[in-house]
Amino acid sequence: MRKFLARIFLDRFSARYDYDMTYMREMLAASPDAFFRFANISSLARHREAAPIGAYFAAKLVGAMVEDCGPCTQLVVAMAREAGVANSDISAVLEGDMTAASESVALGFRFADALTRDAGDLGAARDAVRARWGEKGVIDLTFGAQISRVFPMVKRGLGHAQTCERVRVGDRAVSLRKIA
Repeated sequence: MRKFLARIFLDRFSARYDYDMTYMREMLAASPDAFFRFANISSLARHREAAPIGAYFAAKLVGAMVEDCGPCTQLVVAMAREAGVANSDISAVLEGDMTAASESVALGFRFADALTRDAGDLGAARDAVRARWGEKGVIDLTFGAQISRVFPMVKRGLGHAQTCERVRVGDRAVSLRKIA
């Protein structure tokens, strides 16, 4: 019964976001135990308590872009748009141009960028996030940036991330800034 419900969920998710879930379907068929354990990461990937939605999705986008060249990043773009993040903020993150971003999105980007690059400015970025949104905000952005890296890495490890795609924000194709 769990596998049947999981297949329904995968079909709905795939249709909702126009996203290829073949790697998850194959995982479910080959190792249901691995699938259900991996599925638990999804709830962690949605964790947000204090950071504004734009900052949170900026961190998720940065994390996805570190590991991905299209489909997973496009999925995060779709989720960000669905959550109400402005197209201009999403594009700013994808292009790495924080002059066009709102203040909270720029801070989310700055933190996630420093975190994923293991950069020396991480301490200052973390302090700025903590000052704005507290320790919960730091946790939100850390999980956002890091957990969004897991999905494309697993997909690639299972042999399903073989091609790159142009990422679109609405009707506009965006050139991604390579993060790391």
